[in-house]
Amino acid sequence: MKNLLYLLLLVGIASCKPTDATTSNPTPRSINDAAFGAYWYQGKAELNAYALEQYRYGEKRDGEAVLIFVTEDFSREKQVKLDNPQASEQDAQKVLKLNLTKKFVTGIYPYSMMLSVFTPVYDSIPAVKVTASSQEWCGQTYTQLNRSHGKYKAQLFSYFEQESDQELTLDAIPEDNLWTLLRLDPGQVPTGEVKLIPALLDQRLTHAPLAAEEAFVSLAAAQDSMAGFAAADLRVLDVKYKTYPRELRIFYTAAFPYEIAGWEEVKPLEGGKREVSRAVRKSKLLSDYWTKNKTEFEPLRQELHLK
Repeated sequence: MKNLLYLLLLVGIASCKPTDATTSNPTPRSINDAAFGAYWYQGKAELNAYALEQYRYGEKRDGEAVLIFVTEDFSREKQVKLDNPQASEQDAQKVLKLNLTKKFVTGIYPYSMMLSVFTPVYDSIPAVKVTASSQEWCGQTYTQLNRSHGKYKAQLFSYFEQESDQELTLDAIPEDNLWTLLRLDPGQVPTGEVKLIPALLDQRLTHAPLAAEEAFVSLAAAQDSMAGFAAADLRVLDVKYKTYPRELRIFYTAAFPYEIAGWEEVKPLEGGKREVSRAVRKSKLLSDYWTKNKTEFEPLRQELHLK
């Protein structure tokens, strides 16, 4: 009986998919409701910890990265998390949220970087919001993309004089949206020649102008094993830019729920040399972590192998 009620609830959700203010005629996204709901609607987030090798200032730094994936109700109008979605059914939009953090040390001072991506589950449109921040002892920067009428309003706030504060409009898909599209369904990742907004955290390291760039996106079988996964169980999403100095490779499981085993970010240098920053997963935990904020829950960090 419980299973029948659960399936009826999923059908109800699918048949009442909200329209999105960014498009007049949204197309429903193809999602396996039963499998997706059983995994992503159990009231827990997926926490993944990674051993990170991050290049900065020409040297490789050891650090940690964390990927947190969770579904939540999002306001279409305000583009923020809804406090009471039951009272705002017409405004509510179910999203898959990614929070990605990177922490590493450069000499005496540390870097702390964070990315958040909010991608609709049921409307076939790109992320409605992407934010990124970077903090280190020189200062801090913040970037935000808000989707409106098929484009992105971009805001950049920086302590660097050459950047300062900026507002501009970008007509492209955020590269950062590819992470959440993979988790929804790799078949929905746009492939071939695609115009992308390069990863916001990478843009914070390169300080390249915030702009749309030509890229080629492909999906293929992985050639090597990674993080305890056999090569036969993995696929790789590859992003190569035409002129922007960056390549991204995300290694993910071929079967649902398409877990992220690790990734590589490649920066080409003069003379054919390359800097390859990479992350390899070391642990995974499903948890309602927002309720685990007392000292008694600190051992869970050991379970995730976090320093």
